[in-house]
Amino acid sequence: MKLADRYEGRRAPRRTGLRFGVAAIVSGAVVASVAVALTHSGKGADNLALSGDATSGSMQMSSTVASSYQVVTLNSNRDLTFNQLLGINNEGVIAGYFGSGAAGHPNKGYELSAPFAQGDYRNENFPGSAQTQVTGLNDNGATVGFWANKSGANFGFYEWHGIFHNVNFPTGTPAKPAVDQLLGVNNSDIAVGFFTNSSGTNRGYEYNIRTGRFSRVLPPGASNNNLGASLTAAGINNRGDVTGFYNKTSSVVDSFLKLHTGQFITLAFPGASATQASGVNDSDEVVGMYTTGSGNSAVTHGFVWQGGKFSTVDIGGGATATTVNGVNDEGDLVGFYTDAKGNTDGFLALP
Repeated sequence: MKLADRYEGRRAPRRTGLRFGVAAIVSGAVVASVAVALTHSGKGADNLALSGDATSGSMQMSSTVASSYQVVTLNSNRDLTFNQLLGINNEGVIAGYFGSGAAGHPNKGYELSAPFAQGDYRNENFPGSAQTQVTGLNDNGATVGFWANKSGANFGFYEWHGIFHNVNFPTGTPAKPAVDQLLGVNNSDIAVGFFTNSSGTNRGYEYNIRTGRFSRVLPPGASNNNLGASLTAAGINNRGDVTGFYNKTSSVVDSFLKLHTGQFITLAFPGASATQASGVNDSDEVVGMYTTGSGNSAVTHGFVWQGGKFSTVDIGGGATATTVNGVNDEGDLVGFYTDAKGNTDGFLALP
């Protein structure tokens, strides 16, 4: 399906109440690239090369073929050197941010709606924050993310009807500076995230926005008395299945899908030195990134996992790294890649 048809007439539900930090953004162009078909790699996983050079100018629609994705690069003109798209809901609304966090390039959050022109970026930043990332959203108008103060401490938040709320796991042993982030939320308003303790270990959790209750997300063999390995909860679907990643050993990072039934499924891309999941839809399609090699030879690839099978997602056109960060129930993907100029670009891929 063409991009112009996919979201024709579809918009996010109208949100009421005051919205903080909303500003008009100068109109401009988005860029598009061509995708090729999914092909089997012969190594227990598929290889999906999303190829073609990005072309600036007005939006350009690419043709699609069976089992292919149509890929569009989406960057806010507020900072064309760094954009990351982190979540997408079933209305096609995207959560993300611009700015690398380096001096003069602070993280600034946004939501992006169809038809994905510059005027469709809506700023969303925690009041008084030095930096904000919007990391996830549901179909009911709730967004989640984290914000940073001038000292670099991170704090989780959710936003609902224009009102921001802090969310930080009640721990007596936080890292200094604090690290607490919400990364995903489902339509039951259950958010997931993690905090870092004083030992530098990540602890995953769920947070019920409606009741204000926290619960832990633990790796296999862990208990409330023995919390086990470092774990980050990154995505949750409407069934309550949670995905993320954990330290399987001191040197191996694997992804997981923890079903609402309690079953814990480890996901490890064949031959990868690390596999990190970041999103999951209601069909238990998991997305994320994996790393091959180490040190200066490390290479990052995006992945899609479903039904026990991995597919690699790489952006072509000179890109050197790809991460898939979000997926909705139609299988639309969002993420980011490093282009030939060294910029970080956001992308939307439609099957």
